[in-house]
Amino acid sequence: MKISISYPPLESPKGTPLLSQNRQFQWFSDPTYIYPMIPASAATLLKQNGYEVFWDDAIAEGLSYEEWKERLVREKPDIVAIETKTPVVKRHWQIINELKNHSLQVTNWKLKIILMGDHVAALPEESMKNSKADYVLTGGDYDFLLLNIANKLSDKGELEGGIYYREKNQIINSGEYNLEKHSLDELPPIDRKLTRWELYAFKNGNYKYLPGSYVMNARDCWWGRCSFCSWAALFPGGKFRARSAGKALDEIGELIKLGVREIMEDSGTLPVGKWLEDFCQGMIERGYNKKVKISCNMRLNAIKNIEIYRLMKKAGFRMILFGLESANQKTLDKIGKGLKVEEIEPTLRDCKKAGLEPHITVMVGYPWETKKDLENTLTLAKKLFRQGYVDSLQATLMIPYPGTPLYRYCQENNLLLTD
Repeated sequence: MKISISYPPLESPKGTPLLSQNRQFQWFSDPTYIYPMIPASAATLLKQNGYEVFWDDAIAEGLSYEEWKERLVREKPDIVAIETKTPVVKRHWQIINELKNHSLQVTNWKLKIILMGDHVAALPEESMKNSKADYVLTGGDYDFLLLNIANKLSDKGELEGGIYYREKNQIINSGEYNLEKHSLDELPPIDRKLTRWELYAFKNGNYKYLPGSYVMNARDCWWGRCSFCSWAALFPGGKFRARSAGKALDEIGELIKLGVREIMEDSGTLPVGKWLEDFCQGMIERGYNKKVKISCNMRLNAIKNIEIYRLMKKAGFRMILFGLESANQKTLDKIGKGLKVEEIEPTLRDCKKAGLEPHITVMVGYPWETKKDLENTLTLAKKLFRQGYVDSLQATLMIPYPGTPLYRYCQENNLLLTD
């Protein structure tokens, strides 16, 4: 059985779609490619279990839609798995329908298509009704679930919970999705050659040193309560899982052998406490801290002791990404951030004092905020730069994604034009 992990081209005058490994969909005028960690894990796991895998990221390869489609027809995979997000899901429905219709004209091509991603996890039946997808995944462990479907189609077991599928012209739900069944330590190290790591090694603003790559040691954020986060539906905070620090270090060692100079650790929030201390000590003891730089996501009030930041610096950490989001306490409370405004400056000061490079993210466009609220956030951001507490900032528009409490708030207050 041949399985394709596919990112079809989404040609648009808006630019390059930033779809994979991205909690907020964006169009980039300057192409940026992020390594899709969980699909890469899926490809590796499928190969380990004897399936032929075709890594098919036509976006990162720069293929046109017709070039991609012609190649896929030549490859003739038995399964095509596609990741989608809300702003492009309708285009993916069109692509799926085109592929399914075309496959009927090709001899001996019984194509099955699997759709995955945060949008379809929130609204699985919508995609089953609007496209000819054979399966929709409602959880974020694409690796375990894709293997489960491949095994089912190979008569090696039954479907576990978290999968919608078709049977006798009906849409069936296999049952409740259960993250606790899946241990991250059971997953093999990602096969970087199979998943073409070099496609994502250079054009990425998170890298200061090239080539760079990604790791993801946890799924996903141990807080997991921010009302705007589309991945909180895939990976609720109460179900947070991390693989062992030892296995995380082993993967760092393999990346160093590939010549990687900077690593983005892209768990929603890096594990802290003993895990972080063990990881840092391991980086130092193995000498990896002298060979590679690491950046990560972190909550603003997660580390209260500057000595931990100093340990991270010694271990090779460089940039720490903090989700500030707003300077208004009302907004921080409404979005479930679990953060006090007065915690922001001391944390960033300590991080910078330890020799690290703090990066902050802010969002604008909250429906309850006034112009003055927006100005408060901009004023704080400017102040943090003047004080030298932050090195960089990323600003995004607030987007209410299906499946999030923020989306429900917008529905309840009649703020959506799309419903």
